[in-house]
Amino acid sequence: SKAIWWANNLNIDRGGSRVDSGMEQNDNHQPRLLAIDGSNLIHRLLNVRLRHERIEIHSATNAHDGIEMARRIQPDVILLDINLNDMDGFEVLTKLKDDPETQNIAVIIVSASAETMDRVRGLELGAIDFISKPFEVVELKARVRSALRVQHLIRMLAQKARIDGMTGLWNRKYFDGRLSTEVANACRHDTSLSLILCDIDHFKKTNDIYGHPFGDIVIERFAQILTSGRAGDIACRYGGEEFAVILPGADKHHAIEVAERFRTRLHEEEWVNHDGLVITASFGVCDLSSNGIQKSGKGLLQAADQALYAAKGMGRNSTVEYESCARKHSA
Repeated sequence: SKAIWWANNLNIDRGGSRVDSGMEQNDNHQPRLLAIDGSNLIHRLLNVRLRHERIEIHSATNAHDGIEMARRIQPDVILLDINLNDMDGFEVLTKLKDDPETQNIAVIIVSASAETMDRVRGLELGAIDFISKPFEVVELKARVRSALRVQHLIRMLAQKARIDGMTGLWNRKYFDGRLSTEVANACRHDTSLSLILCDIDHFKKTNDIYGHPFGDIVIERFAQILTSGRAGDIACRYGGEEFAVILPGADKHHAIEVAERFRTRLHEEEWVNHDGLVITASFGVCDLSSNGIQKSGKGLLQAADQALYAAKGMGRNSTVEYESCARKHSA
């Protein structure tokens, strides 16, 4: 059943293909806490007080190191002293919240000041809580735990917004951002990258003849097939009966092999209560090194879409690579 399939597959990690995979972050990781405080005594105290908590503790004794470390280790929570020697703590908080790489990290302001306006200013700048020095151990643990729970829920909600509810694949919104990221990485490191676009053939006719519930079964099964490939490939539901698979590190020859395996598996699928029924899909393949394409996510997508269109024009149930159809078109 769908419920059993979800239970078995929702947390499979295929490098981004199925959730959880890359919230690219895994909620099974040990939470990280970064303390930015000028006092070495405070850092020793935190390590003693929190040593029995399931937390990975990192320390920075100045603002510059703290901001750099926040970008590098991506902590779940930052304890930020507002009385730093090299920079005002409120300025540090502003920098953290203005930086896309650190703006979603939970920040707890720490201060020996009891001034209400300090608390108000910190909260207005984006801090989620305030702890007074000297620490009460029980309060410190409770506030850190609360911040970690909030971050966990935020990650869950953000991930849910990028998942296709029917298939468990990443959705179009996630695909758009991830494709741009993978293109940038491939260009930066001079590595291969391919894209497969695929469309279930005559899907509207299947819905009309066999009903929408059966159409849903077809979509779910095709989604499972698309996540059976290489670990690290990123399968997404592009929209309706159309899907996309991003293949980091794969050239067009490898991508064609992958697409052909998907095509064959769907073609050979047996459908319960529908003996003899054959359902097929068409595939368009392009890699980033193909001649004549723009080296961008948009360019790769347009080329793969052109190849998919050519596959449909050839009678469907086929795989077409962009350069081959571009040559035919130019001829």
